[in-house]
Amino acid sequence: MTPQASSPPGLDEVLAAVDSALRDGRRRLAEAAATPGSFAAAQREVLGKRSALASVNALLGGLDPDGRRQAGAALGAARKELEEEANRLEAVVAEAERRQRVAAERLDLTEMAIGPKTPPLSHSGRGVGRLHLVTQTRDELEDTFVAMGFAVAEGPEAETDWYNFEALNMPPAHPARGMWDTLYLRLGEPGTVLLRTHTSPVQIHLLEAGELPIYAVMPGRCYRRDTPDARHLPVFHQIEGLVVDRGITFGDLAGVIEAFTTSFFGPAIHSRLRPSYFPFTEPSAEFEVTCPICRGEGCRTCSGSGWIELGGCGMVDPNVFSAVGIDPERYSGFAFGFGIDRLAQVRAELSDMRALIDNDIRFLRQF
Repeated sequence: MTPQASSPPGLDEVLAAVDSALRDGRRRLAEAAATPGSFAAAQREVLGKRSALASVNALLGGLDPDGRRQAGAALGAARKELEEEANRLEAVVAEAERRQRVAAERLDLTEMAIGPKTPPLSHSGRGVGRLHLVTQTRDELEDTFVAMGFAVAEGPEAETDWYNFEALNMPPAHPARGMWDTLYLRLGEPGTVLLRTHTSPVQIHLLEAGELPIYAVMPGRCYRRDTPDARHLPVFHQIEGLVVDRGITFGDLAGVIEAFTTSFFGPAIHSRLRPSYFPFTEPSAEFEVTCPICRGEGCRTCSGSGWIELGGCGMVDPNVFSAVGIDPERYSGFAFGFGIDRLAQVRAELSDMRALIDNDIRFLRQF
């Protein structure tokens, strides 16, 4: 008896095979994306010449013309969907591999290798890195303010003009902007994105969040077009503080400044406030501390006055509150800020701030 040849599959069977190949292909790609090193093989398996889609394509010849059109359209749509999914997952896999490679190749720049001219710095005979003087000072400042009940907040170093100036009561063409020569970036419209000139924009971000009250300090790097000299650097570090609550007064500001001064410098060092002007505070003041070199007796460092200017402070201007939607009739607050590099210079008795960026290992080893 002669065996009968199997009949070619019909349209419904071919469409079911397309659907099955699509489901299996999605699953295979997802599994391979989660398994390092296997995604390229999975792509060939799902989309290559020996894939399930290729096998289904061979079945189209057994269909009538109308069936071939329907099955061909379904097959093309399934292939396109799998190709798009493969491209998406390929990008995800590549990014994961890049992150893994970067983590594996990362260098700790605080480590110091022992060379023929580098003596060991520990009893184990191995060289150990150390924190820069400015970083040490920043860490001490954060610890001091955290102990006083403040939180530490950070923000981006590239800011928009609104956060850096306008929200801080400095509209376009305001003369107060002349206090900073600004480094603008080629992003967006000209003159709209810049490297922040102070950490005050972080205060605006906190105020916008609307989670009152606020007791926070904001340390970070800032940028100005200053010519480097004994007391100025174009890239420097600053810490600012912000307190916003009901019933905050200038007396609270003076008390916080004095508490910080004695806590950070020691009980022999005190603070005083001198009237000044800042566009984002009213009233405003400069705060000075007893010269830590001469203990108030007068010396060259303090120009014989016995005091050293450390930073600025004042009550938050009502216009700043209004800019971020906070009612200045219900809330009040104060802000203060000073340079971390300047503070490090004063405490280390450095005559020239540029020593902080010379990267002279003989200098850095002293701290």
